[in-house]
Amino acid sequence: NPFAEYMWMENEEDFDRQVEEELQEQEFLDRCFQEMLDEEDQEWFIPSRDLPQRVGQLQQQLNGLCVADGRGPEDVVSKSTLNPDAKEFVPGVKY
Repeated sequence: NPFAEYMWMENEEDFDRQVEEELQEQEFLDRCFQEMLDEEDQEWFIPSRDLPQRVGQLQQQLNGLCVADGRGPEDVVSKSTLNPDAKEFVPGVKY
């Protein structure tokens, strides 16, 4: 047959459709796999991604704290309304 090498052209449209379907299927699977990876990344703690933000937040919170307010212990005791003769509080014990 002199046209044997061109016989594949007879079913060219079917072949093209099949290749296109395979490409679409592969693209769909790639997209699903990427979505799965993105969801997994959001659920897992990743120090390189999550830690710097948290360190910054902690640093801001620590900057707002102070160890002493400038008043001595005598000032606190003299202004206290607590009973110095009261029994020591022990959780779970009824008096």
